[in-house]
Amino acid sequence: MDFGLSERAQDHLARLQDFMDARVYPAEPLYAEQRRELRAAGQEHTVPPIVEELKVEARERGLWNLFLPDSQDPAHGLSVTDYATLAEVTGRSPNIAPEAINCAAPDTGNMEVLHLFGTPEQKRRWLTPLLNGEIRSAFAMTEPDVASSDATNIATRIERDGDHYVINGRKWWISGSADPRCEIMILMGKTDPGGHPYRQQSMVLVPLDTPGVEIVRPLPVFGYSDQHGHCEIRLDDVRVPVENLVGEEGGGFAIAQARLGPGRIHHCMRAIGMAERALELMCERAVSRVAFGEPLARQGVVQQQIAESRMAIEQVRLLTLKTAWLIDRHGVKAARSEVAAIKVIAPRVALEVVDKAIQVHGGAGVSDDTPLAAMWAGLRTLRLADGPDEVHVRSVARAELGKYTGK
Repeated sequence: MDFGLSERAQDHLARLQDFMDARVYPAEPLYAEQRRELRAAGQEHTVPPIVEELKVEARERGLWNLFLPDSQDPAHGLSVTDYATLAEVTGRSPNIAPEAINCAAPDTGNMEVLHLFGTPEQKRRWLTPLLNGEIRSAFAMTEPDVASSDATNIATRIERDGDHYVINGRKWWISGSADPRCEIMILMGKTDPGGHPYRQQSMVLVPLDTPGVEIVRPLPVFGYSDQHGHCEIRLDDVRVPVENLVGEEGGGFAIAQARLGPGRIHHCMRAIGMAERALELMCERAVSRVAFGEPLARQGVVQQQIAESRMAIEQVRLLTLKTAWLIDRHGVKAARSEVAAIKVIAPRVALEVVDKAIQVHGGAGVSDDTPLAAMWAGLRTLRLADGPDEVHVRSVARAELGKYTGK
């Protein structure tokens, strides 16, 4: 296996690292200040102006839509392995960097869905403005009334009525839907409750301004209110044209699997980026803070925390890159077990590293004076997003046992 970057990716990486050092990291205090001002003005979910400024500069630097694989964008696209390294770098500043280069979830997954399954009109109306960073989008799958770890449980109904679909149901944790720029969501619901478990679901495009769509509330995560929001949404007799169907009726489950596979690589590499930054902060704290007459870095327990963190990060990075390499060579299906494994291991390792960094920082670690507490909240959520750990562990076990049972 060769995880070396292509010449194109090396060029992107150098420019991305320069962009992070020169513009993104220095912008973090301003981003926080602008968010406080917007919150005080009653605009909790409005994007801080600095983000839009960074988007303009990123595009001028050629750092735009880097997530698009070579198969979708031959002129500028990268392999999944190439992009994985770039995603790690953006994970070091998760509130700013991914959006600044138009590589933020859930837009990336939605753009891939529209590219692969959208009609020409759907692409013109929604994909083009998403690729241009002019609007934001949401992906409505999770529901409060059922165990959404099993997608076949989804209860939201999508019923055909002439030239329209009528949608009724409740969704929650719909990321991005509180942002005023969010204009469209890809919604998953049941069109055929009596069909095969994996053919009951379909996906439709639902503009957020459609009558009957109600944003009930944004949901905080461990007390943190995300700028884009994670909302509960109620849908009462929502009518959309049949032309808003994505793919075919009954194809929703397959589309969801196609969407979530590469997206999990992105999440995992960004998690590794957070872990790397947490380790840097831990080391800086350890060499600069004195306790009991000597720097913390000379304490054996702190040295062990640092060493364990470094070793764990290296291991999870290698497994994630292997998974990306498999997808590049053999497709998502061939890497199914590895995708499940990294979805468990990457957030787990990153959480452990962040937790150690918090411990070394003491009281400062649980405050907003460092990014560590917010990182912890986001990473802990990642152990549930895109399927909880237990579901992925089950998938890995099945794949392993299948070698002996033939199933």
